Amino acid sequence: MEIRYLGHGGFQINFNESQLIIDPFVSGNPLAKSIDIDNLEADYILLTHGHEDHVLDAESIAKKFGSTIISNFEIVSWYGAREILGHPMNHGGKYRFEFGCVKYVNAIHSSVLPDGTYGGNPGGFVIWNDEKGKDNICIYIAGDTALTIDMKLIPETCPKIDLAILPIGDNFTMGYEDAALAAEFVNASKIIGCHYDTFPPIVIDRKSAVDCFRKRGKELILLDIGSQINI
Repeated sequence: MEIRYLGHGGFQINFNESQLIIDPFVSGNPLAKSIDIDNLEADYILLTHGHEDHVLDAESIAKKFGSTIISNFEIVSWYGAREILGHPMNHGGKYRFEFGCVKYVNAIHSSVLPDGTYGGNPGGFVIWNDEKGKDNICIYIAGDTALTIDMKLIPETCPKIDLAILPIGDNFTMGYEDAALAAEFVNASKIIGCHYDTFPPIVIDRKSAVDCFRKRGKELILLDIGSQINI
């Protein structure tokens, strides 16, 4: 599985030969100038909530490539009115797509779409596959969230988490101290940090963040925008 960091909360993931894009915010992010948005191909676009810094480029990508949006009912309905394909979900539900199984899990945040429309309740995604002959990897994408005790339910109801993508920037989401505890809650040892350094209120001390996770026996990975890793 290849994971490419698009900046802020955005990722492009090649999962079992399907291209997934998470929370695309590229054209409005001056730190993401290295990303060629015209070539951000996606079979599916997963949106954790409706804030502009997570959905800004979803419509243009979806219309260009015929992508299907996966999100909560309210967000999928909003895009449906714009003639964009979508699959609605809600908290606690899971569905098997061609690339694997997706479960929509709780997040504590707010959600409103760019035009002021109610964006439903925010969430995160757990994605895995258990079919023979395919990658049996499981990733947790927290989305924008505070630390919540509900995270302890994830390892009880989903396969073992191989990788967690957690916000660490503080102010609008949990900071890296709480995120390190969240990694313990979901029983993940490898973590990619996101939602940091984009705006002044969420600029972090990267060394302190990495050290905070290391003290709990966790590996925090801070990717450069445009770079990728294989899991």
